[in-house]
Amino acid sequence: MSITAMPADTEALAEPNSLSAAERRKVVWSSVIGTTVEWYDFLIYGTAAALVFNKLFFPSFDPVVGTIAAFGSYAVGFLARPLGGAIFGHFGDKLGRKAMLSMTILIMGVGTFLIGCLPTYDQIGILAPILLVALRLVQGLGIGGEWGGAVLMVVESVPDKRRGFFGSIVQLGYPLGVIASIGVFALATQLPEKEFLSWGWRVPFWASAILVAVGLFIRLRLHETPAFQRVRKQNVVARLPVMEILTQHPRTFLTAVGLKVSEIAYVSVVTVFSISYVTVKLGLPRSTILNGLMIAAFIELFTIPLFGWMADRYGRRIMFFAACTFSIAFAFPLFWLFDTANPTIIAITVAIALSLGQGIMFAIGAAWMSELFDARLRYSGASLGFQVGAALSGGFTPIIAASLLAWSGATWPISVYLIVLALITITATFAAPETAGKKID
Repeated sequence: MSITAMPADTEALAEPNSLSAAERRKVVWSSVIGTTVEWYDFLIYGTAAALVFNKLFFPSFDPVVGTIAAFGSYAVGFLARPLGGAIFGHFGDKLGRKAMLSMTILIMGVGTFLIGCLPTYDQIGILAPILLVALRLVQGLGIGGEWGGAVLMVVESVPDKRRGFFGSIVQLGYPLGVIASIGVFALATQLPEKEFLSWGWRVPFWASAILVAVGLFIRLRLHETPAFQRVRKQNVVARLPVMEILTQHPRTFLTAVGLKVSEIAYVSVVTVFSISYVTVKLGLPRSTILNGLMIAAFIELFTIPLFGWMADRYGRRIMFFAACTFSIAFAFPLFWLFDTANPTIIAITVAIALSLGQGIMFAIGAAWMSELFDARLRYSGASLGFQVGAALSGGFTPIIAASLLAWSGATWPISVYLIVLALITITATFAAPETAGKKID
């Protein structure tokens, strides 16, 4: 299922949203590279929140409260994502997708680099966590506008029968970002503890500057999507797209939000909360969970395109139902397997949880959320649905999980929480129309 293995260009010419094979490859890979950079920037904060920030920016608290505070600052980025989605979605629907993508990657890169330059609590006191939270807000704004634009650059440029597959290719930016962020932190943690806490943790944030320069260069060479060009040519550009979505299409918006909440909660538990759980609660080396996350992300490089292909062949809804069923069934075994404290079992558990609890819905969501909205409202609609769902579920999940663990001393409330969110996504799946293979304007 390589990207080069595509139908002949006669299919592309027959569909107004499709480009030639060469142009399509350029759009797809530029979107993958750009989203990889953005996800790397966003994800290294989550790793640092579990490993570093509770010690350097919230050190006056006891370890449990410090971890909750660090996860709280992590949640701030998610809360800013809907605002970024609204702002960049508004201008993306009015001015075009390309211009917004160049801005979002710059905003994210600057915020990430400056986090690596921050003085710690011991150096400037309470101002340190304040600045950390402020820069996390900047990151949230950037990723909030990034995802919708990157996905639309691809979904609006490929054949109707291949949107699930090509949309899933854009989502490879996430596991690639995980591999890059976890990998660089895995290298940094090889340093002695003193050096790691002094300067080693900063290197992953500084490295962002190089990645952003590469991503920006690639994005500046892209053309606008055929769908938006038609919107502009027909003079039907929405005046206030966000307000139009909220007032005239509330059901569609809420459906998009519901489609997101289970997947983002699962990935937040497995990739963020589990780092703290395995290293602090179980007392295992950091490498145990970091290796598991690396393996899981590598597997997703293959499973995400597979799920996108399956969604084109079998439909969006049946795939979502399957993923939600797994999420419910695996909610309790997830922690039972972690509690074995066996590094091999933990790595396999993480790989299974991410591939099936997150990977299926994440792969398909790119195309499905975009297909729910007309072209004139698509940037705002897809971005808001995705980012509001991410904020409500993903942003709060690590701090909710840590708080539930501190309250009960057990993991069963976290499992119940994951099951409830999966039921919400099942409800949204019933409400959403099947869009596989259908034409979009």
